Amino acid sequence: MHLRVEVAGTLFTGRYQRGQVVRLPVAHHGGNYYVDDDGLKALEDNDQIAFRYTTPGGELTAGANPNGSRDNIAGVFNAAGNVLGMMPHPERLADTALGGDDGRAMFDSLVEALG
Repeated sequence: MHLRVEVAGTLFTGRYQRGQVVRLPVAHHGGNYYVDDDGLKALEDNDQIAFRYTTPGGELTAGANPNGSRDNIAGVFNAAGNVLGMMPHPERLADTALGGDDGRAMFDSLVEALG
């Protein structure tokens, strides 16, 4: 799946750029993220939406959303920004031997931030 980085510069996204489109696999297809209108507004107002499912060009479309997640949300941060919950699997594309390395930047970001 293609994901757009919504917030860069966090512990998890320090090696990504805002608006960057990355490719990460999903393995769930049945689960999705739901939040009510007030919760969505709070997430948006506090820059807590980490990733959204998009087209390869970074556009939000229903076809790019594999599971019906609200507003194409693929990952969210907690209020402190130190916990990330996401459906895609960055570890499955963290090395070119796996077919790509778009997920590696997340782990490199963590090592850099915590090291």
